[in-house]
Amino acid sequence: MNYYVIYDGNCNLCVTLVQLLESLDQGKLFRYSPMQDEPTLAKFGITPQECEQGMILIDADAPQKRWQGSNAAEEIGRLLPLGSIFVDAYRALPGVKWAGDRFYEQIRDNRYTIFGKRSSTYQSSFCVDGSCK
Repeated sequence: MNYYVIYDGNCNLCVTLVQLLESLDQGKLFRYSPMQDEPTLAKFGITPQECEQGMILIDADAPQKRWQGSNAAEEIGRLLPLGSIFVDAYRALPGVKWAGDRFYEQIRDNRYTIFGKRSSTYQSSFCVDGSCK
C-alpha cells in the first residue's frame, strides 16, 4: 500500500517534516508532491482552496480515500512503525484530539510568520509520479 502526501513546498516547517519522513521511510510507503504542483493537484481534483486547509494524505490504491490537516498528520503517524500505539493513545485522551486540531489550525494559518517561507519550492526525490524534477 502506498500513500501520497500533498504538502506546502514553500513552508519551512512543512518541508522539514517531509524531509524527516523521507529519511524514515525512504519512499517505501509515502510519495510526495508540493501543493504548488498544479498538474498533480489537477490529477487528484484538488483545488488551491482545499490546500489552504492543510496537508493532504491520499491512499494511492483508493484515491477517493483522503485525510486532511491534523487528521492527515495522525494517519501518517499511525502508518509509521509503532506509530499506531502513540496515535491511538493520543486519540483516546479526552480533549486532546480537539486541542491538537486547534493547535494544527494555528500552525497552519501562521506557518510563514512562525517558521518562514522558502525562496523556492521543495521538490521531493520521492515524488508522486516518479518523474521528480
